[in-house]
Amino acid sequence: MQYRRFGRLGWQVGEVGYGMWGIAGGEGGWTGADDDAGSESLRESVRLGCNFFDTAWIYGRGHSEELLGKLLKENSGNPGNRCYVATKIPPKDRNWPSTRESRLVDVFPGDHIIEYAHKSLANLGVETIDLLQFHVWEDSWADDERWQEPIRRLKDEGLVQGVGISVNRWEPENVLKTLDTGLIDAVQVIHNIFDQAPEDELFSACQDLDVAVICRVPFDEGTLTGTLTHESTWPEGDWRNSYFVPENLHASVERAERLKRVVPDGMTLPELALRFILRHPAVATVIPGMRSVAHVRANLGVSGAQPLPDDLVAELRRHRWDRTPTAWSQ
Repeated sequence: MQYRRFGRLGWQVGEVGYGMWGIAGGEGGWTGADDDAGSESLRESVRLGCNFFDTAWIYGRGHSEELLGKLLKENSGNPGNRCYVATKIPPKDRNWPSTRESRLVDVFPGDHIIEYAHKSLANLGVETIDLLQFHVWEDSWADDERWQEPIRRLKDEGLVQGVGISVNRWEPENVLKTLDTGLIDAVQVIHNIFDQAPEDELFSACQDLDVAVICRVPFDEGTLTGTLTHESTWPEGDWRNSYFVPENLHASVERAERLKRVVPDGMTLPELALRFILRHPAVATVIPGMRSVAHVRANLGVSGAQPLPDDLVAELRRHRWDRTPTAWSQ
C-alpha cells in the first residue's frame, strides 16, 4: 500500500481506503450484506495496509459503525497499525440530497450535530472521531454559526479531530464558499471516469487550502466494474433499483461497453477506474465499496501502480459524462 498526506491534518493514509456502505445492509441500502463476510474483508484490508475507513450512521442505522468498531477493538493491540475513521452525521430531515430550499435548522441543527457525534462515538467504541463529515451540504450555509459553534465545541472537547463535508452528487462546487471558512479539513466527492467535474474547480481549491480530497463511487455504483447488463436487476429494497431506472441503466451499460474498448491488455476495467482517480495529485484516498476478500485484494492491489500514460488519460477524458440529478429521476 502506498500512502498519501491527508491535507492539513497531516495523516498518512492509504491511497485506497475502504467505503463501508455496502457491508452494512439495512433498509434503503445494498442488499446481500453478510456480517461475517464483511468482517473478514475488513480484517484482510488491514492486513494489506488499508488504514482509512469511511462509514456513516445511516449505513444500517449504526450497524456499519459497529462493524468498524469491532475491527478497531481487534486492532487496538497493534499501535503501529493506526486506523483512521471517518463517519457522517445524517441530515435530520432524512433527505438525500439536500436542495437549495433546504434550511440548516431542518437538516443540521446544533443539538442534532452533537447528538449524532455521540451516537457515532458509542457505535465505534472510540473516544474521538478522526473525521466527522456532514452527509449532505448547501454552500449557502457556509457562514452560519449554528453549525460552526457545535463543530468548534466538539473539536475543543477532543471528541472530533477533523471535519469534512460529503458533497451532494453532481454538485462539486456546492462547497467552495464553505471551504473558505477554514473549518473544513476534508471534502468527499464523487469522482470517476464518467464524473470528472470535480477536476474543474474543486480539486484546485482543495489543493490551495490544503484540504484533503476523498473520492467516492469510483465505479459509478457498479457501471465501471463492467458487470452490469441491460437486464440487471436487484432485490426489492435495494437502492440501485431507483438509481438504475431502465433508461439510465441502458445508457450506463452502453457507455461502459464503449469504455471497455480502450482498456489496455492485462488491465481490468475496475483497475483502470481506480488508476484514473489516483493519477490526480489532489486525491488523498479513493474509497471503493468492498464486500468480499477478493474485492479487497483486487482494489488494494492497484495501489502503487505506475501512472497511466498521457494518451490513455486523454482518451478517458473523452468519456466524461456530465449529468444532473434530474437525469436520474426516481
